[in-house]
Amino acid sequence: MSVELVEVVRSGFRECVHRGSAVILATDGEPSLALGEVHVPIFPRSTNKPMQAITLLRNGFEPLDDAELAIATASHYGEQDHVALVRRLLDRFGFNEKALECPPDLPSDERARAAALAGSVEPSPVYMNCSGKHAAMLATCAINGWPTEGYLDKAHPLQQSVIATITDLTGEPETDLGIDGCGLPIVPVSLVNLARAFAIMATADPEAPERRVADAIRAHPRVISGTKAPDLLTMQATPGLVCKIGADGVHAGALPDGTAFAYKIDDGHDRARIPLTLAILHRMGIDWTDAHTELAAPAVLGGSARVGVIRTIPGVL
Repeated sequence: MSVELVEVVRSGFRECVHRGSAVILATDGEPSLALGEVHVPIFPRSTNKPMQAITLLRNGFEPLDDAELAIATASHYGEQDHVALVRRLLDRFGFNEKALECPPDLPSDERARAAALAGSVEPSPVYMNCSGKHAAMLATCAINGWPTEGYLDKAHPLQQSVIATITDLTGEPETDLGIDGCGLPIVPVSLVNLARAFAIMATADPEAPERRVADAIRAHPRVISGTKAPDLLTMQATPGLVCKIGADGVHAGALPDGTAFAYKIDDGHDRARIPLTLAILHRMGIDWTDAHTELAAPAVLGGSARVGVIRTIPGVL
């Protein structure tokens, strides 16, 4: 059963509560804290993207640089540098944007979206937040001689390899797949095993695919997210952290020593995300700075005045 994790307090009153489940792993891979249903498989959504990128490296994909590997793991905001990296990757392997089988979209970053609309830009798959992953998947199909049409299908050789990689990294027994928002199969994973996969990435040999993905994310937190995104802010404040959000309130990450975390907010509300992540990192023993303090308790505003706070429930973590 999930537990109360985050509360919103406005003008001295508890306005609402966000419930969920969370786990912290010690360096030996065992839980040092477990709240709620940490052994029940969930859909990690985009938190699975680093494991999908590891699959690509295991199957011969070689990025030009760490930024190109980072965009392959990204839930990007469709900003100019994001789109340029996706297009560069497509061009390098002879694809155009029509080859992407993710849905058409406009940038999610407000300024980038406004610029696109002002320029009468039509929705395109290249702006969709998963387009970097899809472009890298097309590249991997080309490298291996696999069909590039229908690469979303769970029976496609690439998707079978993704399933095998996630099973390998998490130790999760195979269960029924879901379909993610971008159309790709999504492998269910429990929070405990999701955190263990991130610990493996953070501590692997520097030349291993797992570590290469982790290091690319650490080096380019804005590429995998966007301006003022939760992953960017959290990794900027916490050197050495590798983390990745997923839709509907999922987040996982690990520190260089192999301590790791994963959580799921039941209602999926984004406002609970950063306070919970910061409280978990504090419990994991990071060196706390002013940047962490600023992120840990976002203000609730009434007009332009601070009238409340979003915070983890005292005593839970």
